[in-house]
Amino acid sequence: MTGLTSSIGKGASLSLICLFLLGMMPVISSARAGESDALTFALSLSVWQVVFAFPLFLIEQQRNARTKTHSKTPARKARTAIVALITGSLFGLSTYLYILGIDKAGAVNAAIAIQAYPVIAILLEWIAFKRKKTPQELGLTVLLIGSLYYLATGGSLKISGLSYWLGVALLVPLLWSIAHIIIREELRNTAVTPIEITFARVLISTFLLALLLLVIRPEDFPEILTVILQPVTALMGLVYVLELIIWFYAVRHIDVSLASAITTPWPAVTMVLAIPFLGEEIEIYQITTLTVVILCIYGLILASLRKA
Repeated sequence: MTGLTSSIGKGASLSLICLFLLGMMPVISSARAGESDALTFALSLSVWQVVFAFPLFLIEQQRNARTKTHSKTPARKARTAIVALITGSLFGLSTYLYILGIDKAGAVNAAIAIQAYPVIAILLEWIAFKRKKTPQELGLTVLLIGSLYYLATGGSLKISGLSYWLGVALLVPLLWSIAHIIIREELRNTAVTPIEITFARVLISTFLLALLLLVIRPEDFPEILTVILQPVTALMGLVYVLELIIWFYAVRHIDVSLASAITTPWPAVTMVLAIPFLGEEIEIYQITTLTVVILCIYGLILASLRKA
């Protein structure tokens, strides 16, 4: 029991660090130079993620070689490669949609919308493990969806005011949840490490985003170097890759749904930072939505614990 408690404690502590890093990222993204569009910035920050993750990856490979650990059979190597390709593709797309959602919906609105992540994680785990939902869980889910609709209409509840960019932001937690559940199984059932997972993810994401830009807007590709060399791009890449590594260590100890529930209040960090750094004014409907979202998610977690 002590070992289990210690593991849960580590996962919770790491998730709290992720909370603050997640809250910083929308503000950093919004603070960049206006001439870089979402796809260009997503690719550029991904390049920095590779740069920051590569030395850690090399150190880990050297350590594994010295200790003669982490050997894999050909079948296991093939499985790991397939998982890396699938999750890397999902993360590459989600990185682009993440930046696009922040640009179009606003840092605070996008941050709140992405809070659908824990609910989506819970639903996907329910589908995977055939866990039934109680009336309380269903009611809280409906309330949460209603609060996101309230946010998407700017607090008016009128369909005419509906912002479809919130729908784009909501695709991010869906892609994250699918990829994280897949990765969590790899972390639990294989010797693959969070750093290896992170490096594979950012490398594949960078390649796919570069390919996407070359296909749809090849004339913009030469501008990449200018965006990459901006300090805010490097900062975004550093914070993002740190959050990834710490997150993967966290979900080694606790469920994805629990880890994501602990990070739930991160839009509050975004709200606080957006006022001095972005000059944003926080609206009452945004505070109301965030409060309802947080209460719904924690209600869902408590309901899940009662069933356990």
